[in-house]
Amino acid sequence: MSKATVIGLGKSGIAAARLLKREGWEVELSDSASADSIAERNTSETLLEQQQELAAEQITVKLGQSLELNGANLPQLIVVSPGVPWDIPVLVKARQLGIETIGEMELAWRNLQSLPWVGITGTNGKTTTTALIAAIFQAAELNAPACGNIGYAACEVALSQGAGSREQGAGGAGEKFDNSSVDWVIAELSSYQIESSSSLAPRIGVWTTFTPDHLSRHQTLENYYNIKAKLLRQSELQVFNGDDAYLSQLGLSAWPDAYWTSVRGKDFLISEKGFYIEDGWVVEKLAATSAPEPIVKVSSLRMVGEHNQQNLLMAVATARLAGINRDAIARAVREFPGVAHRLEHICTWEGIDFINDSKATNYDAAEVGLASVKSPAILIAGGEAKAGDDTGWLAQIQTKTAAVLLIGSAAPAFAKRLREVGYHNYHIVETMERAVPKSAELAKQYQAPVVLLSPACASFDQYPNFEVRGDRFRHLCLAWAGGWKPATLELPELENSSQESIVQSR
Repeated sequence: MSKATVIGLGKSGIAAARLLKREGWEVELSDSASADSIAERNTSETLLEQQQELAAEQITVKLGQSLELNGANLPQLIVVSPGVPWDIPVLVKARQLGIETIGEMELAWRNLQSLPWVGITGTNGKTTTTALIAAIFQAAELNAPACGNIGYAACEVALSQGAGSREQGAGGAGEKFDNSSVDWVIAELSSYQIESSSSLAPRIGVWTTFTPDHLSRHQTLENYYNIKAKLLRQSELQVFNGDDAYLSQLGLSAWPDAYWTSVRGKDFLISEKGFYIEDGWVVEKLAATSAPEPIVKVSSLRMVGEHNQQNLLMAVATARLAGINRDAIARAVREFPGVAHRLEHICTWEGIDFINDSKATNYDAAEVGLASVKSPAILIAGGEAKAGDDTGWLAQIQTKTAAVLLIGSAAPAFAKRLREVGYHNYHIVETMERAVPKSAELAKQYQAPVVLLSPACASFDQYPNFEVRGDRFRHLCLAWAGGWKPATLELPELENSSQESIVQSR
């Protein structure tokens, strides 16, 4: 029996291991993290239950140790979860030894390539665009699960297809996968997933935005661009955000056959075919000789901000290229609730809206978040800092915020940057538990209509991921709105313009 090793005991890794086992492989699932640290990040079921299930399926689990490629009993295949760097020494060695090494997404593609795929990538906007595309396809009565960087692991979709496949509960608590035949695969693809997917070739590829991100992993902007470009080059049809500064600069010289979009109207369309907004409608022009056709009213979309109009354009373009009618598009757009952790309205307390934008993990996304809310806002920012250009974000802070609360390991550096641009109304509060009640106090003081969590940072200094960070913010906001009372506590060790913070008491 051929041997396969899956690296990473997360949702994607477990799904990949089960898929390989079903295909007849001897499967080992390994994770360098200890059982304790894995248990901390696992929110769906206990680690013990997972291990018992996998053992019953004859899948070996090894925790707290890295894969070693020594001796004669080497695997013929290594499958890598999305969060595992593609260039760690053991994977470099594996490729040198001739061991086939692929990502979980590539494994799913090999099992599902008979189906049409939509592949959505981009620095920002891809989650909302993916969710809206899936909603439109589903409104058209297509079984089109969202997967990859959103929703199900791609290998769970593959597991759902075929005799005797087990139901997967990956989409949320108690949710089961629709095991009926899948019509389209709607995949949100990070640069990590594209990097490890050599043959993935969607029917429709969508590129939402491009700004510097993940450079600690990809090293250069050129590397990061080329990874994402590979997905689009391998796509049969291509949809681009023509309002993105970087992509529009490349334009037709790099992507001559693409369908371009623009919220600014027909005159700003890069190509003679594409989708644009005119007189409050999304308008379709499928060819240079075809007449423009209105598809859906922009006002049907409940989400605010120009960036969401861009997302709408790309989603509608994808749906129309897939042959979906206007009625289904209009119904889906009208009913679309938005995406958790992306400008998600949590609650209103004494006229103040608390908004969760935890998915804003870089400067550009956080800048968009601030631009989309009412002003003046109380901003909660910070976490694990990323490389990038913070100029636009800082300018937005100066324009839109009454005060900034800083959390996480980036707080001192962010405070320094704010001082450098002449902004002094910030408070280092370190934790979300201090930030939420302090934000409510400041919102009352400055008559700010909005408290916005938009961190401009990764979450890994304090949370397993941005979802857990956003969930914690949601919990604290709802608890506050439900009756927590503020109490002041002197915290002289914190850099804070008022030298005080807030702790919660019931």
